[in-house]
Amino acid sequence: MEEDIISPVINDYDESSIIHLEDMEHIRLRPGMYIGKLGDGSSHDDGIYVLIKEVIDNAIDEFTSGYGKRINVKIDFGERRVSIRDFGRGIPLGSIVDAVSKLNTGAKYDSKVFQKSVGLNGVGTKAVNALSSYFKVQAVRDGKCRYAEFAEGRLTNDSGIIDCAEENGTLVEFVPDNKLFGNYHFVGEYVEERIWNYAYLNKGLTLYYNDRRYYSKNGLLDLLEHNMDAEGLYPVVHIKEGDFECAFTHVNGQSADYYYSFVNGQHTTEGGTHQSAFREGFARVVREFFKKDYEPAVFRQGLVCALCVRIQEPVFEAQTKTKLGSTHLAPNNADGTNDSPVLKTYVLDILKRNLDNYLHMNAATADAMLQKINQNEKERKEIAGIKKVARESSKKASLNNRKLRDCHIHYNSNNARRLETTIFITEGDSASGSITKSRDVATQAVFSLRGKPKNTYSISKVDVYKNEELNLLHNALDIDDGMENLRYNNVVIATDADVDGMHIRLLLLTFFLRFYPELIRTGHVYILQTPLFRVRNKQKTHYCYTDDERIAAINTTPNAEITRFKGLGEISPDEFKNFIGKDMRLDPVLLHKDFDTKAVLSFYMGENTLERRDFIMNNLRVEDDETIVVA
Repeated sequence: MEEDIISPVINDYDESSIIHLEDMEHIRLRPGMYIGKLGDGSSHDDGIYVLIKEVIDNAIDEFTSGYGKRINVKIDFGERRVSIRDFGRGIPLGSIVDAVSKLNTGAKYDSKVFQKSVGLNGVGTKAVNALSSYFKVQAVRDGKCRYAEFAEGRLTNDSGIIDCAEENGTLVEFVPDNKLFGNYHFVGEYVEERIWNYAYLNKGLTLYYNDRRYYSKNGLLDLLEHNMDAEGLYPVVHIKEGDFECAFTHVNGQSADYYYSFVNGQHTTEGGTHQSAFREGFARVVREFFKKDYEPAVFRQGLVCALCVRIQEPVFEAQTKTKLGSTHLAPNNADGTNDSPVLKTYVLDILKRNLDNYLHMNAATADAMLQKINQNEKERKEIAGIKKVARESSKKASLNNRKLRDCHIHYNSNNARRLETTIFITEGDSASGSITKSRDVATQAVFSLRGKPKNTYSISKVDVYKNEELNLLHNALDIDDGMENLRYNNVVIATDADVDGMHIRLLLLTFFLRFYPELIRTGHVYILQTPLFRVRNKQKTHYCYTDDERIAAINTTPNAEITRFKGLGEISPDEFKNFIGKDMRLDPVLLHKDFDTKAVLSFYMGENTLERRDFIMNNLRVEDDETIVVA
């Protein structure tokens, strides 16, 4: 009986089944193992930015080893060519080809050469080479140089060692392969943010990005002051001792603590053991100083912090190095013991010495911090009474109203596809129905709004819990206690391309900026772009996102039928698969450094109705109706 139920698949399994892949072939076949997801550049964690990071990391390692104080980065956005030049020692000329094309080859395995490096496994530049349609590496050492060129990881040209008069250092140029990354594009803001972070974390280093100079005098203090979109409640506290540095202050209007955390210059966007050590240590020191027996989260609510540690041979939880797993400042000894400082104890001891002393010596800061903590505790008690009821009602409402169609994989899991996890926030049942029927149930969830959400500009966090729609939404995202539990990597606002749809976008962005700004700061929020027109005949179908695309499609499609999509609900599920699959178009929601969140929300979402009406009337653009001529 059992044999009838389980039918074996008949496949030959012999020596011919064993396939050997060369290093470059393996990287191209399994790119996710080396750079995470591929993507098209719309997301800050897409693979093309990891390629840039891997090359700059090598240049940074030269700088931290004491060689070269300048790094030049250039991106040709038209040709999509990246050029990175450092002025360190240069790759040894005899090993230049192997260093960028053979796995398990490189100087990063010698901890005496690179004491506190980011790239420790010798994979980074090899991955860049393998995943590029064009790759060039050139090294200059003491009047001699050598360059090699590759295509898809295969060597196409080797100059050999020749004379040259350039400064010592290494040049890498590459063009990511569109066979792998599709019709990708670079978002300049993402690259600039990375360049700034390198400057903040490496005092004395000057970077040039497309000929603009990036330099930081005060390290993490500069990072925090340049990135906060709310005014600090007290001057930024800056602590630096040994291999640890942090800068922090409290702000109003933030539901949890937020971190810019780094390890050896690597931006650990998912935190890790160093961030956990700081969070625990900060709450303990402040609790003891003020002698307040509050929950740890009360001391941290509204805290904005930048922190960095430098350790030997850090252990990360993935090749993309977004979360630290190390528990000590150095790796285990050969016998399995470890006599280096425990990371948690190391951070706590530094905070005990420096933060306690600072609060004793700066009464105004201590008073402002205590006032914020007491305010947090008052708010916690106010919310506590309704929170339990609200969460219970959200569970019931989710089941009864089916507002959330969840996916199987979540961002806070260890699944290999976690970076693909997406929640679409839609308006109405028709749009959510189309997306639900065409989505990938493994990684894509759908949340359906009922009409327009509440304007949250002037309401309190308590009001959010009382509002069923907003309560359901933030419970679906699971961000009430901070970003650690975020369930979806991509939060996509999917509304119609009309006035009502634009208004709903604005209301949702207001909600996130008011209560969960870290969701936008960390690059998780996007706007879904769907086609406005469909131009087709019996031979071909064009989906057009702009009027220019529509006109171009009409000119190349005889006897075309033109359809104007007025809403997402008008697009059939079969067609929707084209717009939320691998060719999905997403516009990232970015916060620029000079963006004044408070002023913008006050003007567009506040009670200044007459002023806003005058602004709209003075800037209204009226266009003539176009007549569509079909050939």
